[in-house]
Amino acid sequence: MAQARRSKSSAHGVGRAPATRKGARVLTLPSATLAEQAYGRVKQSIFDFTLMPGDRFSEAEVSRSTGVSRTPLRQALQQLQREGFVQVFPKSGWRVAPLDFDVFDQLYDLRVLLECHAAQRLCQIEERPQLRALADVWLVPPDERRMRPDDVRVLDESFHNELVRASGNAEMARVHQEITERIRIVRRLDFTKRPRVAATYDEHARILRALTRRRAEEATRLLAAHIQQSKLEVRHITLDMIYRARER
Repeated sequence: MAQARRSKSSAHGVGRAPATRKGARVLTLPSATLAEQAYGRVKQSIFDFTLMPGDRFSEAEVSRSTGVSRTPLRQALQQLQREGFVQVFPKSGWRVAPLDFDVFDQLYDLRVLLECHAAQRLCQIEERPQLRALADVWLVPPDERRMRPDDVRVLDESFHNELVRASGNAEMARVHQEITERIRIVRRLDFTKRPRVAATYDEHARILRALTRRRAEEATRLLAAHIQQSKLEVRHITLDMIYRARER
């Protein structure tokens, strides 16, 4: 009976650790959880520039560094590929996607067009509950501001995405969301500097006040300047971080 139970357990892979070299740490979490863990670790390595833009790597190398077996690791890499962080080359492994600032500039310029058009539409729409909700987040005293970079990144993306969605054009909102995902790797760096967090709050507040008063020209001018300044800042911060990473 005990033998039968062992056979049944083995057939379903329950309680068995993946084969590994003697003395190595073994992870026995479910495959989905391991994939999420590998996803987080590889993505953080890319964000920290431990894996540099353009670096090539193999699944075996990352498997050893993360302690995750190849199947869940491949799932994680495929997700990162869909998000544009890595590229795969048949028979020759993976590569961290190079940073193409010409493309980023074009995407930021497209953001300006979409968001300024949305701002103009918002100044014409009668009911705008989204503005009140955004004001609750951004028009707060300095001591109530969120300062953690990851928190501010999420709030910032939500602010800009919500402005576009509130304009009522679903296709425009879809394209804007795709742009958001493609520039996230550099845009997130805008919130690693405390002065930039403070500037984001101040600039968002001015944009919201202009929209609330239906001052379309002022709102679009402030919005365009805000996005352009962010573009310049993230380029500077990204290049500085890459330089420092290469010096390590």
